[in-house]
Amino acid sequence: MNQFNRQNALLLIAISALCTLATAVFSQQTAQLAPFEGSSPSSLNPAWHLSGLPNNKFPLTRFEVTMVQGEAVLQLLTNQSYGVLTHAWQGPAPAELAWRWQLAQALPQADITTKAGDDAALKVCVMFDQPLTDIPFFQRAALSLARSATGQNLPSATLCYLWDSRYPAGKQGANPYSARVRYIVLNGIETPVGQWVNQRRKVADDFASLFGTESPVMPPVTAIAVGADSDNTRGASLAYLTRLQWMN
Repeated sequence: MNQFNRQNALLLIAISALCTLATAVFSQQTAQLAPFEGSSPSSLNPAWHLSGLPNNKFPLTRFEVTMVQGEAVLQLLTNQSYGVLTHAWQGPAPAELAWRWQLAQALPQADITTKAGDDAALKVCVMFDQPLTDIPFFQRAALSLARSATGQNLPSATLCYLWDSRYPAGKQGANPYSARVRYIVLNGIETPVGQWVNQRRKVADDFASLFGTESPVMPPVTAIAVGADSDNTRGASLAYLTRLQWMN
């Protein structure tokens, strides 16, 4: 994949949501995220906006609301595809972010430490308005260039929680395409597929772990994103996510 397209995709996953939902975000602050399900049982809530890679180089990952054991959950289905659902949200984050997720079909060829293998069957990301003065010079220059080129206030820091099939839980690192995106593996090779797992994270602690050497205080949140992609490894995956919410 073209590196420029991939790196910009990592920065641009919040663009459409930040544009189309700006009025709602600024007119009414809420401590809670909208549910995935919309007005009808199988529709997506319009608060969650789908975006893909620039120029639609790969198909969009399929995000669908489906019923599992009597509960409406988000199904994430990739097939050599890329996609992100983004929920614009601004303000100081509550204490914790919680959700329930399941990996049903993994991406065994994925390797989050390499550009060629940079795919994830299941991820939840938090985007921040990190002060530019806290960011290393060359990363700050690249971000400023991207913001200028797109005319958008792109996220200056993104923290992603991953379910990975190659590395164990606890692995941390920077995305191989952009150091402004960093990850923590919450479930890894030790967790069987087909198993529901509850997660509850202290976002400030995780931000400090990944970005603390740059910013001593966690900056405001600008968006929450859910993603799945298999465009680099040309694979297919299936995962489920539900009960994504802020917890005080």
